[in-house]
Amino acid sequence: MSLLAITMTLILYGQNQFQATILDEDTKEPLIGAHILFSTLERGSITSVEGVVTIDDLPSGSLTGEIFYVGYEDTKFTVTLPQQSPLTIYLEHSEEELEEVVITTTRSSRLIQDIPTRLEAITAEELGEKAFMNSANISILLRESTGIQMQQTSANSANQSIRIQGLDGRYTQLLKDGFPLFGGFSSGLSIMQIPPLDLKQVDIIKGSASTLYGGGAIAGLVNLITKKPEEEPQLDFMLTQTQAVGTTLNNFYAQQFGKVGVSLYTSGHLQKAYDVNKDDFSDIPKIKSLSINPAFYYDFDKNTKLRIALNSAFENRLGGDITAIQDQPNSEHTFTEENNSNRMATQVSFTKQFSENANLTIKNSVSFFDRTITVPNFNFEGKQTASFSEASYHTKYKEADLVFGANIWTDQFAETPNNQNLLRDYSNNTYGLFAQSTFPISDKIAIEGGLRMDYNTDYDWFVLPRVNLLFSFSKQWASRIGGGLGYKLPTIFTEEAETRSYRNILPITINSTNAETSIGVNWDVNYKTILFDRISFSINNLLFYTQLNDPLVLMPSNANLFTFENATGKASSRGIETNIKMGYEDFKLFLQYALIDARLDYNGINQQKPLTPKHNAGAVLMYENEKWRIGYEIYYTGEQILSNTATVSDYWMMGLLVARQVGMFNVFVNFENFTDTRQSNFQDVVLPPHTSPSFTELWSPTDGFIFTAGVRINVFGTHDHH
Repeated sequence: MSLLAITMTLILYGQNQFQATILDEDTKEPLIGAHILFSTLERGSITSVEGVVTIDDLPSGSLTGEIFYVGYEDTKFTVTLPQQSPLTIYLEHSEEELEEVVITTTRSSRLIQDIPTRLEAITAEELGEKAFMNSANISILLRESTGIQMQQTSANSANQSIRIQGLDGRYTQLLKDGFPLFGGFSSGLSIMQIPPLDLKQVDIIKGSASTLYGGGAIAGLVNLITKKPEEEPQLDFMLTQTQAVGTTLNNFYAQQFGKVGVSLYTSGHLQKAYDVNKDDFSDIPKIKSLSINPAFYYDFDKNTKLRIALNSAFENRLGGDITAIQDQPNSEHTFTEENNSNRMATQVSFTKQFSENANLTIKNSVSFFDRTITVPNFNFEGKQTASFSEASYHTKYKEADLVFGANIWTDQFAETPNNQNLLRDYSNNTYGLFAQSTFPISDKIAIEGGLRMDYNTDYDWFVLPRVNLLFSFSKQWASRIGGGLGYKLPTIFTEEAETRSYRNILPITINSTNAETSIGVNWDVNYKTILFDRISFSINNLLFYTQLNDPLVLMPSNANLFTFENATGKASSRGIETNIKMGYEDFKLFLQYALIDARLDYNGINQQKPLTPKHNAGAVLMYENEKWRIGYEIYYTGEQILSNTATVSDYWMMGLLVARQVGMFNVFVNFENFTDTRQSNFQDVVLPPHTSPSFTELWSPTDGFIFTAGVRINVFGTHDHH
């Protein structure tokens, strides 16, 4: 009898089934991949394509569960088992989450999945992981995005330029909170001088994005969105140390006091010169840098808001001969390259909400940037003063969003006379008008059309149309197709000039040089589902094509001088990007692949673009719970050709991150590139003579394996776990 009683008890305990349908509160449509958890039982599952979740073998009685879904409020519910009938649970949208993804970059009141523009968002969770890997700058978080390559342009300064879909860095527009602070001369070293701890999100739009942000977004744009004050105080510290003798300290504070809000971000970085391959030349330069970014917020009332911010960075980089850096240059150890730079930019924005569907935004920024490059027997020094002013009005009529406005860019560069006697001063003024509308054609189709007209005082008018279509076939299938025109004003501040430290480069001749123009199109298809009722799965395929007309190329002139000229012909980039995401309980798997066929077809040349690998692939496996975050990543870079058309080898890189949350402390270690992949394993980077060296083209990392250990202290606010 006792055995029978035990058996019956076990049957009664484990025979209950929980079943529910999870729906969007507004649209009443099913939510795919919502996570349902009974934490006391450590049991959970995710919803199917119909929004249905089923969990078997639950005990009788009252249970409390939670539902988690990105973009929606976390929801608790209570159920008594056995159930009389399945539950129907409606989830509310999370307003904070929607603003992060929607409002800032697209200037649309729609959800990210409902806008025709294809936008990739790197959210706070991923930013936290990348900050563990490199808290000094944002190069890693951009490098590990599909179709984006970080191209190192100097063996001595370790400067890097961002390439989207194979196009040079000057064709990407880099924004901070919607302000273009990093153009022209100030684009130099910019990626290396933006630490990530104050960022809450990074939005990436690939392809032409000219309507709202100007013609320079030919390859795309990257918008860095900073954290804002909340009623609850936020206070973060992060200290990291590398085996390569680099130390970084970050601090972020923010809080809202009634109508007044304040935030302050500071970052300091000290790096000793590091010679990984023992060739007596630095693979990481000696660096001293300091960033200070305060911001002030004032709410006149709930509809009228003011923001005033300052972004500043002060840095010294010294690379070259290790002996000359650590001691003093002598007759045998002479070569160094020193970069001194100071960056300051103001941001002022004023927003007035006239109604629920209408608001006016006025903003202005003024930026100052000066940089000095010093190598033996040569010095390049200049100062840039730039400004950006804009007034825009956003309204909504029925189902359509409309934004229109006007803006003004001014850009002045003044070079300090040097031993070249080549002054490359310029002054650019551009006036723009723009309008963009997003509206649904039907329940399944939405269109976004935009038009920008810019007038530049040197290069006349540019008319830039742009259109995008969104097809929402079902909850599982969606597709976007679109394209537009762009332009880029001629400037000497390119990757080719950077590698030469701007030595012997002639000024741009306005009368004989045209602006580069572009046409770009892209088409993507997205599919998401639930596999085996337990594994969330999504795949996105993107096809893209961009053509540059009148490309600006650096050509030899006379007497060892170089000049920029418009080539006869075109440059183009086409390819495919594939992203796959899978999730099972606390595990996430990301797979990516990019085929980039970038070609030069001008001046009698028809070849693959140098230093642009055709094939790139990667995989990231993450395990995350309340206490642990463990990630393994592997990346593949295919063969490349050099400027002399020689082919260089493909290579692999691997990394491992382990982080442990203990109260307010998050302790972490990161093994970046633990395979120690670096160019010096394939060939010499520095070529003799020692006193006056030359450097090979850089096509793979130069710093090799970097071990980082650190701690992040969250004094106030939500701890960084998921």
